[in-house]
Amino acid sequence: MSEYVVERRIPVTMATQHPDNASPPYWKADGNAFIGSYDEVSECYLDFAELGCEEYMWDWEGKFVDEAVVDRLYSEHLDFFQQHQLGRDVFLTFRLPNIWLERSYRLVRAYMSILTADELANDLNMFSPPLFEVILPMCDEARKLIYLQETFEIAANWERQIFVNARPIYRLQVIPLIEIPELLINAKTLLDDYLGLHREKFGDDPPYIRAFIARSDPALNSGIVTAVLAAKSALCEFADFEEESGIPVYPIIGVGCLPFRGGLSPFTAQLFLAEYSGVRTVTIQSAFRYDYPKEAVERAIQELNSSLRFQWGSKPRWQEGDKEKLIQLANIFTQQYQEIVEGIAELINELAPLIPSRRERMLHIGLFGYPRGVRGKVLPRAIPFTAVLYSLGIPPEFFGVGRGLIQAEQKGLLDILFRYYRNIKFDLQQAGGFLCWENLDLLEKESNLWSKIREDIEICQRMFGLEFGPKNIDHYLHRNLVSSIYRLWRHGGDEKRLQRYIVEAGQIRRSLG
Repeated sequence: MSEYVVERRIPVTMATQHPDNASPPYWKADGNAFIGSYDEVSECYLDFAELGCEEYMWDWEGKFVDEAVVDRLYSEHLDFFQQHQLGRDVFLTFRLPNIWLERSYRLVRAYMSILTADELANDLNMFSPPLFEVILPMCDEARKLIYLQETFEIAANWERQIFVNARPIYRLQVIPLIEIPELLINAKTLLDDYLGLHREKFGDDPPYIRAFIARSDPALNSGIVTAVLAAKSALCEFADFEEESGIPVYPIIGVGCLPFRGGLSPFTAQLFLAEYSGVRTVTIQSAFRYDYPKEAVERAIQELNSSLRFQWGSKPRWQEGDKEKLIQLANIFTQQYQEIVEGIAELINELAPLIPSRRERMLHIGLFGYPRGVRGKVLPRAIPFTAVLYSLGIPPEFFGVGRGLIQAEQKGLLDILFRYYRNIKFDLQQAGGFLCWENLDLLEKESNLWSKIREDIEICQRMFGLEFGPKNIDHYLHRNLVSSIYRLWRHGGDEKRLQRYIVEAGQIRRSLG
């Protein structure tokens, strides 16, 4: 295993179970956009076999899962996996529950799924081990990566003893998913700590590190500008760590289709790659796969596979003094954004239950999960958060950005902002087509905070020479729907009709949230 890990194929396109699709999957005959946990095994196969994705994230974090995933893949699609071996040609990667935030017993079940998949692969004379890498969400300390490696080794030893299995134990590779802007901006510290602990525990260096940059949750917590700057900072940090340690780092970035959540869609692949040069793996979320024409999806995934494998972009590096300036910028834009979201959190939470469910998620409170929030205000996850605001015709991309730009200009930081966030004008223009001025007028009568959002929007128009609002047929249809959504919501209209309009608006913009 150790030899293989060093030379392993690093996958480029990672299909995920993020529930952001507005339209039904192309493979569902009943036209229902909800994807049950039992369907996800077939989805995984189709993402490999039809769409060309190279990796599939099997999500144990806060959702129900089919624990027999490898058994079913092999039994239902053996011919395909004999030709495209799991763990060698295509990859299934578990996102584990974070046991420091969720109950730990689900972690043990994930370990046993990994270990029994190894047994099955050997019985079938398939590549072994088929699963050897996992993702730790909300990673904030290096010791947690080591803890997972240690506890997996304990579980493997136990499994070998109980079932009298003489097969050698392999070391689990752990991918840190970094979701907090401050940790992304200082990501080298986490990798340095991990390297030191790894040497202390195992007496060697990891053969490589796949480090995962979150893009949705930083935007939810701190706004779009801080999220982009944090991601760019992490890429610089990874490059510094790689040069200093000699250990290859293969960055992953988790992105959705709408600009607020990353802006990667079948229609924006090249623009995205230019923005995030140095990234090796990108997530292909549900909206990307199901809200666009299948031919365009296949073509875009093929393009990403080719571009990121063979051209992989230059790795961004810090220039002298840039990091301190980016920290200043992040603080400016975060403060302006959080002031807005804190004030409208109650409204967002009121509308969030109307956003249709797309996967069998557990509640992120209490027994199975954890809440997300800003300044003590509990918020829905990033997808329903974004969906609520787009359904009102007020894209969250604008929150705090205009006033942040003014402060950045006053501090002489605009040049560095535009150097690190190259597509800011394009992203705001894309979001701006879905702005509903009429709804903003009505919301402004409810709270002065919406006046600050108007100020943000008007400053962005002035600074970038743009005019936001509907520009094409889709934009106008979307505006009509979100106008109806607002009025039905505020006047106690029929809930089913309201949900239907929310879905139709999502289908027009090609993503729920």
